[in-house]
Amino acid sequence: VDWYNGGMEHTTLHLLYSRFWHKFLYDLKLVPTSEPYKKRTSHGHILAEGGGKMSKSKPETIIDPASITERFGADTLRVYEMFMGPFRQAIPWSEDSLSGPRRFIERVWKIKEKISGLGSSALMHQTIKKVSEDIETLGFNTAVSTLMIWVNALEKQERVSKEEFETLLKLLAPFAPHVTEELWQG
Repeated sequence: VDWYNGGMEHTTLHLLYSRFWHKFLYDLKLVPTSEPYKKRTSHGHILAEGGGKMSKSKPETIIDPASITERFGADTLRVYEMFMGPFRQAIPWSEDSLSGPRRFIERVWKIKEKISGLGSSALMHQTIKKVSEDIETLGFNTAVSTLMIWVNALEKQERVSKEEFETLLKLLAPFAPHVTEELWQG
């Protein structure tokens, strides 16, 4: 396995069992490596509103993604989850904070009306570099933040080139695939 990623509590037993069995198989010379994973990471928990742990025994603490998707859209939920905070930290859920990613997606949609001409900018290339690096290091929250900064700059421009808009959609696609696909086709 190249990369094992899981929740903090979930990962512990999986790693214990998989490492035990893999080391057993390694000692028997049945597998070529002493460790079962090249890379291991754990993601933080999304906590209930107020910071407590979500629990099946306390249904009021559980967030229903279907109702969030129905009200705000799947892409808003995805962008919010990526923007909430650092990937490895536990972060409390806040339904009030969903409006920010929703407005961000609406702003991206409106930029389409400003497409005119060709060209790129230094900020576009800086954004490509930063978002690419952030995705590689699981800095999804800072990748989204960088895209928001660029959208602010694009909104201030009188015109946005086709290359700038298409680049924005490519960079945003991992976070908001439905909206970006719709804008790409349109």
